[in-house]
Amino acid sequence: MNNISCALTIAGTDPSGGAGIHADLKTFQELKTYGMSVITSVVAQNTTGVQAVHHVPEEMITRQLDSILSDMPIHAYKTGMIATISMMKVIKEKIKNLTIPYVMDPVMVATSGDELIHTDARSYLLDHLLPLATIVTPNIPEAEFITGKSIKTIADMEDAANEIVHQYGAGAALVKGGHLVGEAIDILYDGDKLYTFSAKRIHTNNTHGTGCTYSAAITSYLSQGVALPIAVEKSKQFITNAIQFAFPLGNGNGPTNHFAARMKGVTR
Repeated sequence: MNNISCALTIAGTDPSGGAGIHADLKTFQELKTYGMSVITSVVAQNTTGVQAVHHVPEEMITRQLDSILSDMPIHAYKTGMIATISMMKVIKEKIKNLTIPYVMDPVMVATSGDELIHTDARSYLLDHLLPLATIVTPNIPEAEFITGKSIKTIADMEDAANEIVHQYGAGAALVKGGHLVGEAIDILYDGDKLYTFSAKRIHTNNTHGTGCTYSAAITSYLSQGVALPIAVEKSKQFITNAIQFAFPLGNGNGPTNHFAARMKGVTR
């Protein structure tokens, strides 16, 4: 058991189980990774939207991080919802010297459209946490915010990924094309080479937690020592299966199916 892969997620909750910490831990488990979590915000949300948010005090975030970092092995970690500058400062101080893969899901808006990060915190995220990331995984609206440019085409996605790496300091950028039309195409730029990952677009409203799940899968594979392009390729297949066999639960955007690959008998 000494060679078990361990991954940490630092994010907010989702009591409906589709996104946030809950989606991350489900994904880690499905991909045979021991999952751990630090909660930044307790979020009352479901498939229809966010009803309330309670931010965990910074001292408690610090204590959670200290508990894990002082005792548990971590082979890769990710961040999701970090709502305030003060939270980001605490987290930055704790992770800045870690030398393991860091996956940043720059969570800004929920699938429902509800904002999950304070407006003034967005610039701090880009200036102070983004340069620490091994890979950042923005969707089109998030990539547009980061670069300040409109993204309408695959070429625009490639330019955005390049800019996020070379101008903003991320180790790699995965720009996800779910908001465009046609095939579901994602662009990875690792600072040297562009990679394209495509899948047939699945027309469904059940997409709650897709970004969390996708980035958690990447984190899991990186914790296992899988090379970044392969980790993204495997994670793309994982999230595609999860969307294809998503659950029609709730009255809004239903959750993805984290154990879809297991149902299909897909080898991970």
